[in-house]
Amino acid sequence: MTPVVNKALPEFEAAATSGVKFTPQANLGRAVVLYFYPKDATPGCTTEAMQFRDHHKDFVKAGAVVFGVSRDNLASHEKFKQALELPFELIADTEEKLCHMFGVVKNKIMYGKKVKGIERSTFLIDAEGVMRAEWRGIKVAGHVDEVLKAVKALKKAA
Repeated sequence: MTPVVNKALPEFEAAATSGVKFTPQANLGRAVVLYFYPKDATPGCTTEAMQFRDHHKDFVKAGAVVFGVSRDNLASHEKFKQALELPFELIADTEEKLCHMFGVVKNKIMYGKKVKGIERSTFLIDAEGVMRAEWRGIKVAGHVDEVLKAVKALKKAA
């Protein structure tokens, strides 16, 4: 985790599952966990989503809302959300606006070819809309526990 001090998010709007329009302004008053993942229904992304799902009540209790973000479209997200019974919304960043804003698009090597993809990353935004922590290039194992610990610490500090 890298602490990030006083980096306010610019105003933006993004389409999410269940007809939700995500904006930083709409989430003031509660912490926001934005986790970026490469693709719906792939092994690592499924595991990560299920871990956020399984700890969702703990995040809510700590005063946070969770949003997953990938370049998949809303139809793909709705199917992924329904299949895993995710209690949080998924943002469809098909034009990569959020991906570029948060700097998570990276060149990767897949099967010997250079491709542009999302580096698995998570960002913690406080109740005032200020980014407080970021995790980049993370491994799925143990990550959700680490994010929850940071959310709880943020709540205590408030």
